[in-house]
Amino acid sequence: MSKHIEKLKKQLTEIAEVVNAFKSEAVQLKIVDRLLDVLVDFDKADADGADFLIKKIHKRADDNDNYPFSQNRKKPGATKVLNQLLNGDFFHTARSISSIAEYCKDNFDSDFKTSELSGILLKLANEHKLKRERSKDNNRFEYVAI
Repeated sequence: MSKHIEKLKKQLTEIAEVVNAFKSEAVQLKIVDRLLDVLVDFDKADADGADFLIKKIHKRADDNDNYPFSQNRKKPGATKVLNQLLNGDFFHTARSISSIAEYCKDNFDSDFKTSELSGILLKLANEHKLKRERSKDNNRFEYVAI
C-alpha cells in the first residue's frame, strides 16, 4: 500500500508543478477544472496516472497558444464597446440604456443586459464624457455626448 501512496504523491507533485507554472489563479483553476474533466475519462486511458494527465495538458497547450481560454474566445466587454461608441458619433443623439443594449447586440454581437451597461454609463457621466438626462417621454435616463 505504501508503494501506491508514494506513487500517488509523486504524481500529485508533478501535476502541481504543471498547474503552478501558470501565474494567474484563474488560469490555474481552469487547468484543475480541465484535469477533473479528464479524470472522468481516466478509466479509458492507456497511459499511467499523472503522466497521462500531464501529456494531455501539454498537448492542449501546444495545440492552442491561448489555452485554457481557447474554447471560449472572449468578445469585447461592455466597457470596451461603450468606449468605442463614445469615440464615434453614436452618442450624438440621446440614447436609452435599452437602445444601447440593442445596438450592441445588433452591431457587436454582444448581448449585454441593461444592468451591465448602467454602471459603466453612470461612470462615463460622472467623468463628464456623457451627459445623463431624464427623458420627458418615459422618465428614464438617456445618455448623450457632451
